Amino acid sequence: MARKKMITTTVVVLLSISVLAGCLSKNNNNAQNSASPGNTASTKTSTGTFKEAPMLEALAKAGTLPAVDQRLPAKQDIMIEPVLDKTGKYGGEWRYPWSGPNDKWGIEMVTEEPLFRFKQDGSGVEPNVAKGYDVNADSTLFTIHLRQGMKWSDGHVFNADDVLFYWEHMLIPETFGKALYDCYYSIDPATGSKERAEVTKVDDYTVQVKFKHSSVQFLERLAIDNKWFFAPAHYYKTVLPEFIGPDKALEVAKQYGFNDTKNLGIWTGYYFWLYPQRPTLNAWVAKNDANSDKFILERNPYFFKTDKDGQQLPYIDRIVMPKMQDSSHTMIETFAGNVELTGADFKDFTVLKENEKKGNYHVVTWSATSWSSTGIELNQTTEAPKLRALFQDIRFREALSVAVDRNQVSEIITNGQGKPAQASVPKGLPNYQDGWDKQWIGYDTNRAAKLFDDIGLKWDSNHKYRTYADGSDLSIVIYEQKGDDERFIELLRKYYDQVGIKTDLKVVDNGSYNDLKYANKIPASIANVSVMNVALRPDELVPLRVITPWFGHYGLYTSSKGKEGVKPEGDVALILEYWDKLKAAKTKEEITKWSNEIVKLHQKNQWVIGYTSPTPVVFIVKNNLKNFPTALFSSDETRGMGLAHPEQFYLE
Repeated sequence: MARKKMITTTVVVLLSISVLAGCLSKNNNNAQNSASPGNTASTKTSTGTFKEAPMLEALAKAGTLPAVDQRLPAKQDIMIEPVLDKTGKYGGEWRYPWSGPNDKWGIEMVTEEPLFRFKQDGSGVEPNVAKGYDVNADSTLFTIHLRQGMKWSDGHVFNADDVLFYWEHMLIPETFGKALYDCYYSIDPATGSKERAEVTKVDDYTVQVKFKHSSVQFLERLAIDNKWFFAPAHYYKTVLPEFIGPDKALEVAKQYGFNDTKNLGIWTGYYFWLYPQRPTLNAWVAKNDANSDKFILERNPYFFKTDKDGQQLPYIDRIVMPKMQDSSHTMIETFAGNVELTGADFKDFTVLKENEKKGNYHVVTWSATSWSSTGIELNQTTEAPKLRALFQDIRFREALSVAVDRNQVSEIITNGQGKPAQASVPKGLPNYQDGWDKQWIGYDTNRAAKLFDDIGLKWDSNHKYRTYADGSDLSIVIYEQKGDDERFIELLRKYYDQVGIKTDLKVVDNGSYNDLKYANKIPASIANVSVMNVALRPDELVPLRVITPWFGHYGLYTSSKGKEGVKPEGDVALILEYWDKLKAAKTKEEITKWSNEIVKLHQKNQWVIGYTSPTPVVFIVKNNLKNFPTALFSSDETRGMGLAHPEQFYLE
């Protein structure tokens, strides 16, 4: 991103997501179970008193901060965060390397505090910022209860007005540049039309979301689509043109380093955790310019959680984020013992293990939700007519699958960690199909040759490369972007070359890659499908918009309502039909049925070709950092490392 000025102020276990249907009076408070609607269980701590970090205690004694019991929510509404192993101790810095503000989502996942979050045991979602909820029998009315006395990081009260403000002044007018999320629509089962929800304030700590039709998965979808269903109204009333006028707002925008008020709304609304002056509910709050060589987040004195002994969280004082030049720089710092906790690329797994003692850390792995660790996807709407017809021919996809020796790919690329397998839903996740991972995985160049012959592909005059039936050249351009494994691409091209399929390689930066993807200019690319549950996040499996290369401009056709793109046909059209049925479903069973049908179409067609099973997600954990779990699934939906609840990490 362009450099923005940020002003400093003083101030899982296997994931199988349960779908909520016909649930009455499900009022939860994480570690506790609540009783009837509107009530919550006791949050009494083991000592009955509250404690705070020494750095905050000193400020409270000096009169700079209110006392800790005045900064926390009302006693009955404090969230008690369970700790993994044992109660922690205060203090210390968590050094977390990053590459700058363009690396913003990594730290967001670490610090995010959503209204509802996914449970670590995979049994659905649970209240987080929210205290609890009630839902009626047909899932058309959701009543959300907030925590009384909860405060923003600057001490202002957080309540239902902040939810309504976000809905009316941020979401509906698209202040931060995003269209209203799908989770706020229900589907008419008769016509398939979308109806927007109504959001109303019941009282200062209660809001209701009302749908015209059943919205069985609303809370799960909310936890994915729009986890921050709130915004600090008192802050935005001082910066948005709607409240202070366009001229004054432009002055404010320039103070932030923007040339217009639109970007001010986008960056402080959608990437708010980068800005010290924007209040938050997170455990750590930005303290300086994110463009600095060392970006710092410091504990939020008004954070709403404690441990069972009444110690206000987080345990760690601050997250210090030194800017890394590249991945090699990060590795050097890691080996030198200068990193407390961070994620790492699996391709560095071996060298990281070899240097554990030197760097005084240990490597922890979680399971991945990706369908494969090595693979390729072919754009079904690629512009060249003959190439599109070839890509759409299932025989060609099977030929490319059996033309590669997966055992060699496994050993060379994944050090044996990724087993020979087809791209498929990993076992333990929703929609798993038994036996799919074995589809087309045998190395068989004779089979590939026969399939090419059956399609009608010919040989060139040198009998080196295949041509189209009319004798014209056949070549597949594979696009590589940052993060792709160059070794795998070269190995893949070698195998394709051996069966007569000529490939060319184009290396582009991530921004250019996305531009080319939206323009339908990427014929083939490295596959990176990662889906926890198609019913909750269909983006990579259902062509609703331009996002995944395999379905190309089928997605544009859907998002433009047929005005642009390529009209889906055959099984791709059937996917969209099943998706409409899923969205209109009134029960958990219906949702499971239609999500399975969507996945079965992917199994049948194998639009994404995989060569090895998913490799683990890798974390580097300093030996003195405690309470980090070792057996979870990692996914974007559950917010990666955030699923570990970093506020309960501590340094020994």
